Amino acid sequence: MTSPSADPGPGADPQPDAEPTAVPGAVPGERYEPPPSMGKLLLWILVFVLAAVVVVAGGVYFT
Repeated sequence: MTSPSADPGPGADPQPDAEPTAVPGAVPGERYEPPPSMGKLLLWILVFVLAAVVVVAGGVYFT
């Protein structure tokens, strides 16, 4: 017979003191994701500028 504390049960973390797995190529101690590439950043900027133009043009057209 085992004690209740020996079996944490289903869904319990089997190693609560274990360190999280490291991301390959990451600097130890860093937990941030890498910055987006320049092309992806430019694409997001263009999406937001296009959305702003649509909002302004819609406001001018429907008033």
